[in-house]
Amino acid sequence: MNRTGNNIAPIWKMVLVLGLAWALLPFSTTQARAADVKIGFINMQQAVSGTQEFKNALQKFKTDFDEEKKRIALKEKRVQNLLEEINKQSFVLDPNLKKKKEERFIQEKKDLERYVQDRNDEFARKEQEITNRILKKMMGVIQKLGKQKNLTMILEQKTVFYSDASADLTQLATETYNRVHK
Repeated sequence: MNRTGNNIAPIWKMVLVLGLAWALLPFSTTQARAADVKIGFINMQQAVSGTQEFKNALQKFKTDFDEEKKRIALKEKRVQNLLEEINKQSFVLDPNLKKKKEERFIQEKKDLERYVQDRNDEFARKEQEITNRILKKMMGVIQKLGKQKNLTMILEQKTVFYSDASADLTQLATETYNRVHK
């Protein structure tokens, strides 16, 4: 019986060592896999806004916007003149004529407000279309960069607390985009 007890102790030690090694096995492979993970980072807003296509579209957008601001200023001036005319003549105008001018002023003001809102909506939609078009193409560029650099993944830089500057692909993505999408 003593002999059996002596034989069991080494077996239990071996089972314990093998069990511990088996339990730690996932940790050692995770570390090995973690060493193989290569991650890149990109500031997507900066990359998109840095492209020549975006800069050109933005310049045209600003030109159109400035022209529209001039048209709106003229309409505002016309509405303002109507108000001033009503205020100057309010004591001498026939009540029916005064009422018609006030109604015209109110209608002109509503039309102006609607016009401004419509133009704002239109410009917001155009800006979104420009950004989405370039963003879609930029995603293709980023995927190609990831494959070329053999990266496991590329993340948005704004969601990362720390990253090595060498992992920043923003400038490279913008330059590559400009070369590919002339």
